[in-house]
Amino acid sequence: MQRIGHEATGVRLALALLGRIPRLPLDAKLGVLPRSEEPATKVNDRSVELVFAALQAIGASAQFQDHGEWHQPVRINEKEWRQFCYLMKKMLCNIQLSEEEISLILEKAQLAFQDEGTLLEFDAPVSICGDIHGQYNDLLRLFGALGWPPEKRYLFLGDYVDRGDNSIEVISMLLLLKILNPHAVYLLRGNHETLAVNSVYGFLEEVRHRYSRDLYIKFNHLFNFLPVAGLISGKIFCMHGGLSKDLETFDQIRSIERPVEIPLQGLLADLLWSDPDRNINGWEISSRNVGYVFGEDVILEFCEKMRIDLIVRAHQVVDPGYEFFADAHLVTIFSAPNYCRQFSNLAGVLQVDGNLCCKIFQLKPK
Repeated sequence: MQRIGHEATGVRLALALLGRIPRLPLDAKLGVLPRSEEPATKVNDRSVELVFAALQAIGASAQFQDHGEWHQPVRINEKEWRQFCYLMKKMLCNIQLSEEEISLILEKAQLAFQDEGTLLEFDAPVSICGDIHGQYNDLLRLFGALGWPPEKRYLFLGDYVDRGDNSIEVISMLLLLKILNPHAVYLLRGNHETLAVNSVYGFLEEVRHRYSRDLYIKFNHLFNFLPVAGLISGKIFCMHGGLSKDLETFDQIRSIERPVEIPLQGLLADLLWSDPDRNINGWEISSRNVGYVFGEDVILEFCEKMRIDLIVRAHQVVDPGYEFFADAHLVTIFSAPNYCRQFSNLAGVLQVDGNLCCKIFQLKPK
């Protein structure tokens, strides 16, 4: 095991160890567990126990020391910090959280999102991930390959729920990481983080079957607080879907107040629903019946006008996990490999270093 330097203390040290946990056998069985019953096969991985023994031993005395802005937890005291560490331990040991525990996660995560702007603005380095869609095992594989927060900073572009078997685990894990590492984990809203969509494509059924409709409503209330776009180092513009005919300045996004529901047209709808299309020029109505499709000319004009170098978005399956448009002024990132067990696509992650140099990480289907 690589030795961790003395500066990596407190929460940073303990969570850094998570990246060294061997892969756990989480094979999508969580969706059929009775509410109060633990999995029949428990994970007895000594390294998992060591990680969380370290978390408990370090305690809040180390938590509130200055380890840099990446590593400061959100508005939680010592008791709550220990509780959230325990909830992460349960998840990594493949034990289903209770409805009360998930409700607590939603409550604290909302505070984290309220502390942020509707347009996230922060500096690189960062790893940018696209759609996850309930593929919890693959989310853990990505963290295992690239490193866990807070040692690595992440921006997720939305669509955490629906389609896959374990939407609850995906969003719960990401929210836990957000609570413990608010400046190392950033979450944008996708079109599936809306009640109109996730009531149809699986999330409602999953939550209602395993918990209750009340919890489903709480999830969607939280989704109304999610930021909708990101601006990295002033040069990389990120969203789930695409551009909007109505977007003239970034101040338009900054001025959007939350909580907010996504309408069927206008700036918010376009940011979550629109798609690039290299076969057209200008703008056309989308076949999705929400948002637009836009050509490479629109992308180049937007980048020049807004003085940005790159647009990063998700929202579409692409076989290699990424696809460039408009002379590499836009890239689509999709991070759910073997999507819906119907595609043979790879997962892609865009890694941006502190100098804004970009490279693609690809994860093969398991």
